Amino acid sequence: MPPESLGSFPRHQPQNVTRSREAIRVALVYKNFAASRGISHIGLGVAALNTQRVLRDAGIWSEIWPCNTVQNVLDRLEAAQGSAAARGLHPVSHVVISAPWISTLEMQSMLTRYPDVDFAVVSHSNVGFLMADPNGIKLLREDVDLAIGYHNFKIAGNCRKFCNAWDGAYGSSMVFLPNLYDLSTIREVGLRVPWQRGQILKIGVFGATRPLKNMPTSIAAAIMVGRSMRVDTEIWVSSGRDEGGGTVKGAVTQLIAGLDHVKLVETGWRSWPQFRQVVSEMSVLLQPSYTESYNMVTADGIAEGVSSVVSDAIDWVPLDWIANADVVSDIARVARRLLHDDQAVNDGQAALRRYVKHGLHSWEKYLLGCRDEAAKN
Repeated sequence: MPPESLGSFPRHQPQNVTRSREAIRVALVYKNFAASRGISHIGLGVAALNTQRVLRDAGIWSEIWPCNTVQNVLDRLEAAQGSAAARGLHPVSHVVISAPWISTLEMQSMLTRYPDVDFAVVSHSNVGFLMADPNGIKLLREDVDLAIGYHNFKIAGNCRKFCNAWDGAYGSSMVFLPNLYDLSTIREVGLRVPWQRGQILKIGVFGATRPLKNMPTSIAAAIMVGRSMRVDTEIWVSSGRDEGGGTVKGAVTQLIAGLDHVKLVETGWRSWPQFRQVVSEMSVLLQPSYTESYNMVTADGIAEGVSSVVSDAIDWVPLDWIANADVVSDIARVARRLLHDDQAVNDGQAALRRYVKHGLHSWEKYLLGCRDEAAKN
């Protein structure tokens, strides 16, 4: 909850000069690209929601600003600072922008206009996935210079691999601000065998239809699992959000065509609560992406009591969930094992709790000004 008054907080000193946990007020900004590109980056909104909940549970005042333009950001910030001054509340101390979508000149203008606010732009992709955004790498490269020239600006990544790569390639320290997940929504499952013979085998292959999501390999592995176990199999996929995935859909259709024991179920693109309900009905999830920085689907599965086969790109899960992303039989092998492991989800939930604990620590270090240390941890 926001503090009622500034109390003894020295109003003449901004948060980025006098570091105080009680004075932190974070605005988490994300953009929905639907209006301009015909696609929905709902994942950024869900990520912001989960991060806000974890920060608030830790006693950090945070709020979410969905914005479609830079002017939306400026209007929200101007209104927030004006209201804070009028009511004697803490002003916004940090603006954390999800994904590099603000032009360099516009970012520079904001930094100059609000020198007492700390700004950060967070990449939610590893280097490989940035190819999906035509200007993402260009903007991050230009942001390196802004970070040198302005005391109130940092570039950040939501995975250590990306932060380390950027530092090694360009010599610029990048803050680690990982996705956080609301642990209060986890369903305790106890000992549970995910699938038993006599049930329809439901395998979830969810996410945007992008080549790097490796969907055809997942589909082939799901077919192999069903055939080797001699059971009817439903393969559930997200639909309605194709980002360069036309050839992917064609490959999926051809892989399944003519197989009587396999049914493809398209779920549409759903709200987060509705999606989690769908996930809860799966026997196992397949997420062997070629590149990832986090993977919300795997976290949703863990929260709903469903384990996932992943690639080594998703490195925060139990090690025995990881398969070779380019070997169909290895993905199928791990899936069969998880289907009969009554401890798999408990292991996953423990891994997610560790990940969030360490992630919150990195956020707290950044917000309190320990930026160099946050970039390393």
